[in-house]
Order: sequence, then structure tokens, then C-alpha cells
Amino acid sequence: MKLSTRWIRDFVDLPVDDRRLAEELTAVGIAVEGISGSGADTVFEMEIGTNRPDAMNHYGVAREAAAIYDVPLKPLSAFSHQPSTKSASGAAFPISVEEPQLCPRFSARVIRGTRIKPSLEKIAHRLQLLDQRPISNAVDATNYVLWQMGKPTHVFDLDLLQGGRLVIRHAKKGEKLKTLDGVERTLSSEDLVVADAKRPVGLAGVMGGWDTMITDKTKNILIESAWWDPLTVRKTARRHGIHTDASHRFERGADFESTILSCDLVAELILASGGGEPAGDVVDVVSEKLDQAPVILRLAEVHRILGGNLKTVEIFRILKKLGFGLIPEGQAGVEFEVHIPSWRLDVEREIDLIEEIARLHGYDKFENTLPTYAGAVLDLPNAHADTTLRQRALALGYNEAVSLSFISHEDAEKFSAASVLEIENPLSAEASVMRTTMVPGMLDMLARNLNRDVEDVRLFEMGRVYEMQNGERAEPERLCLAATASAVKASISLSSLLDVSRKDSKSSPSELGAEEFRAFKGDVENLLAAFAHDQLTFDRETPEYFHHGRSARALMDGIPVAQFGQITEAIKNSRKLRQGVYLAEFDLEQLHVRGLRKIVYKPLAKYPTVERDFSFIFPDEVGFGTMQRAVRALRIPEMREFQPVEIFRGGSVEPGKYSILLRARLQSDEGTLRDEQVSVWSQKIVDALRKLGGVQRA
Repeated sequence: MKLSTRWIRDFVDLPVDDRRLAEELTAVGIAVEGISGSGADTVFEMEIGTNRPDAMNHYGVAREAAAIYDVPLKPLSAFSHQPSTKSASGAAFPISVEEPQLCPRFSARVIRGTRIKPSLEKIAHRLQLLDQRPISNAVDATNYVLWQMGKPTHVFDLDLLQGGRLVIRHAKKGEKLKTLDGVERTLSSEDLVVADAKRPVGLAGVMGGWDTMITDKTKNILIESAWWDPLTVRKTARRHGIHTDASHRFERGADFESTILSCDLVAELILASGGGEPAGDVVDVVSEKLDQAPVILRLAEVHRILGGNLKTVEIFRILKKLGFGLIPEGQAGVEFEVHIPSWRLDVEREIDLIEEIARLHGYDKFENTLPTYAGAVLDLPNAHADTTLRQRALALGYNEAVSLSFISHEDAEKFSAASVLEIENPLSAEASVMRTTMVPGMLDMLARNLNRDVEDVRLFEMGRVYEMQNGERAEPERLCLAATASAVKASISLSSLLDVSRKDSKSSPSELGAEEFRAFKGDVENLLAAFAHDQLTFDRETPEYFHHGRSARALMDGIPVAQFGQITEAIKNSRKLRQGVYLAEFDLEQLHVRGLRKIVYKPLAKYPTVERDFSFIFPDEVGFGTMQRAVRALRIPEMREFQPVEIFRGGSVEPGKYSILLRARLQSDEGTLRDEQVSVWSQKIVDALRKLGGVQRA
């Protein structure tokens, strides 16, 4: 958000320039990320934490500055106009609150006989500095007060309110409300609304209604300022897909005691520019008092956490400058009852007060001391295995990344079959459940890189996913590996292609997809090779978001440990990925059970190896895994390796079939192999491959 430095200085006389002020504010947690403009038009680009709505305005930042530099904070001007005798008669406006727990306070003020016109130059200019569009003196007054003191207000055309009263109630299911953005919305019974005697005229805490908005014809105005339940505002805003400056603040907690003051400030601005008379006194309906419980502050605890060099007088100064009230407890004067100001809903515990003291005192002023620690550093049970995986992934050229632990309901259903864990207070609909898989987060990170013209991307992430298993929460560990097609392709040289029919330079990129998949599969096998197993096999049992012909599931001794492959074209397009993506997800729980493979020393063989090549034609449906299992079933002790060397399609090979060159490597630890031995084994291999439907080539 943007804040004007001149506006801040209206409330506090500061002894420093704007750049020094920006540095000091940032140091206490009110971050200034940039400065634009110059002189009276200097603007701070602010990043205020979601727990500090009190600082999302000029007066709140001025309060922080007053505490930093120990200078007085000027009070906000109070309402000075007195209602005339003529207008005061019968001026009270009836307000009924049917939901006191959701709207414990509602204040309103009536102005009659005013004129709607452009705002004064000062008001319009300051709003423009904050990228706010001036509309009219009445509407601009509410926006001005919002940015001045942080309290959202709203103005109604009084003559358009039917029945002469306001009611705060739940909407009736199916009721319609056209909001100020021109959209007609169908309300649900969960929506809280401001209504007149016949219809809703505003979504409580979110946006006003079109039918009662201020126009050039408006003469009489009702100003309202209320305190709305943050959770109700948040749910309503999410339900209707609206995010406004008002909802942003109400969702985080507004100042309960500011309703009358904000009404008065808006009224004063309208009267100053458009004239008119206040009709009667302010209407203030307080259904339920909202008081924060005082917090006990122990000086011994402050010194224990922050150190003994912090003087008591400095503690008092900081808290009083921030608006906290301190009352001594007991006779020793070492404990105080601290009363929390109405604008600081984020302060609830003693440690919150200590944090306030620390940040205003300055973290750089504390001594550099390490906390005492008795004990030893212990590795987590699976730390060595995870470190090995991390080192292998880095060696393969992958960079470690971290994504959010939240995903959307849609992604949870699309990429996982696990039961989800709902978030009670989601940041958005796109982050409403705990992740049941790392795939959505990884795809988002790849898309972010591609959208910034980083084409060759290799990423991996290790972490937990969250799901419900048998009514209990489970947090299994996963590893996600991903690479863009261009990154995988860059690692393949034409001389290393297994499918030699693709060595033609005229081959299209799509025709090289199988080779890209094999290259990515090699990375997966490299990581899995670190773990103990007798046999690593692959099948095609993969989720629908993987390409059917370029995906596989890895099984260690029959137990699934990973699934990988190319993401389908539909998923690629829906995630706006600018090129193909290869992705793998590893089940670290299963890998941890197996443990790392023990490295066993074996002396170099004394006797030479013998290699035999076998050229066969197979139907497309017969894969190498089937051939490998058939050959392993022969249980030839001297078989050291059985691998494909080349694949060829086209030419004299019929459509639907392919030619494959297989190589067997044989070696004995007892002596040099004889030709007759090798011939016997070779014939067994040929017979086994023929049984699979293979035809041996001459």
C-alpha cells in the first residue's frame, strides 16, 4: 500500500528526513519497500503485516514514528459542528441490530441539505497520490478517513433508504443486492447485510449497494461506521469473490472505539466542502461491549527474554507511546497490569508486549549473546538418507525449491485421491486445504520460471503432505522432482539416442518425446539406486495427469516407491505451462523403510567378459521390462547385465512393430567362459524372447 509522508507528518513533528524515517520504520517492522515522488508528494510503498491493521493508515504509522523518536502525537480533530435547533428535532435515525454478536457496535450520523460536488483540491490530490480515484466530496470523505485513521465508513443517500430505518440482519436466501461495482448478487442466509425496511442496501463490511449510493441529486446523507465480526466479513467476501479496502481491514480487526470518531471526521469533510447541517447527534448502538482483557507484564520476564540492560523507564516510555496503559500490581513494583488499546487486537499475551518493547527499543541495541544450551545435536532418523537424495539430485543439475503447503480443493481432487485437511482460516480459495501432493506446487514453480523466460528448469522439493487416514491426520514425507522438456532434451545427444530412427535431423520435437522420457527415467533410477533392493521394475499404473505412453510407476521388490512421467497436454494448458514438463513423486516413507544400499567392495574380475547381441522384432505392446523379466527367469548365474542398445522403427519394419538390439554381458568368477557355454546360454535367451512373440533378425 502507499502512504504519503506529508500526511504522516501532519500528526507528528519528526526530526529526520523521509529516507531516515523509512529506515527506522522498517527496523521496527513497519516495512517501507520503496520511495517514490519528492517533496510534498513523496510516497512510501509499504508492506504492513496482516496482524497490524492499526498501521495500515497514516495515523497508525505516525503513532509508530512518535514512539520511535519520542515526540508527541497530535490528536485527530474532533467533530466541531453543532446541529442547528431546526434540524435537531426528530433527527434520530432508527437502527435495529438483530445480530449483536456479529455487529456489536453501529454508529451513524445524518447530514441534511448538503451538495454533492468535487472534493477540495487537498483531499483529491492526497487520494490520487495513493492511486485512489476521486469521485465526489461525500465518497472521497469516506476514502480519506479510511486512509487517515484506518476505519472504513460508508455513506447512503438518506432519501433512498425505504421505511426510514436500518436493520442489521442475515440476508434471506435468494435475496438480490446490486453492489457498487454494478454486479447483482444473489445472497445466501450466511451473508450479513445492512438493510432498510424492505431490502438489503449493503454487504456488511464489504461493499455498499447501488440503489442507495451517492449521486449528484443527493441532498441528505446517512454516514455509518460499524464494527463487524472479522470471520463473517471474510467468509462473505470470499463467497462473492470481492476484496475491498474495507473488507481487507475488517477481516483483520478494526478499532471498536473508532466508530463515532470516524463518523465525525467524514461529516466534517462533507460539511466543509458541500455545506449543510448535521441533523441531531450521532446515533450509537452498542449491543455488546468489546473490551480486551488486560495483560500482566512482569519486569523479570522482560529482562529474562530481552536482557538486563533494558531500563524500566524505557519500557514504560515505549508502551505508553504506543497507547498502552500501565497500572502497578502489588507493592514491589515489578508487575504491571497493562490495558490494551482498542486498535491493537493483535496483543493478547505477555510475550506480545515484550515483542513490542523489543522492536521499538531496537534489536540492534541488544547484546550479541548465545542462549545457554545443555545437550547434544542429534540427527533425525532419516537425515542421512535424505541428505543422500539431496546430494544426488543436486549432482544431476536439479535445484532445491520450497512451495506453499496449501493447495486448492480442485487441485487436491485432480492430483490425489487422499482425504483432505481443511484450513479453518484459508488465505484464499486457491489455498484452502493442506497439500495432499506436491505436484500442484511444483507445477506452479515451473510456470513461474517459464513465465520469466527461464526455459531450462530442473527443480526438486522434499517435504510432507497432509491427509486423513482412518480418521487420523497423517503427514507422510515425499520428494518431488521436475524438469522442463527443454532441460531434459539438452542432456540428450543424438549419438546417445536409444531409438536410432530418431537420429534424423528432420525429426520433430514431439517425436523425441520418448527419448526425453527415457532420459528423465534415468534421473529417477539414479535416485532410487541409492536404496537397498533386489529388483527394480516398472509398470504403467500411473494417474491420469500423466501422459499414457510416457509415464511409469517404479516398484522395488514389488512395492510402489515412485511414479513419474510427462504431464498431459490438458494439464499443461490449464496450468499455462509454455512447454512440456516431466515430473516424479517419490514415497520417502517406503524408501526410508528400506534404508540406503550398503556399498560392498568387490575386487576387479580376473576373467574377461563376453558380450552377445540379439536383434529382434517385437510388437509395440511388448516392452523391454517384459523381456528383462523373461531373461532373468532363466537364472543364468554368469549374467551380469542385460540392456537395450538400439531401437528402430520404420524402413522394412512393419507399422505397429519395432526392431530392438539387446546386449547380454556374461562373466564368470571362476574362469574364462568357453564358446560352448556362451552358446547354450545365448540359445536360452533367444528361446525366451521368441516365446514373447519376438522374431529374431538375421
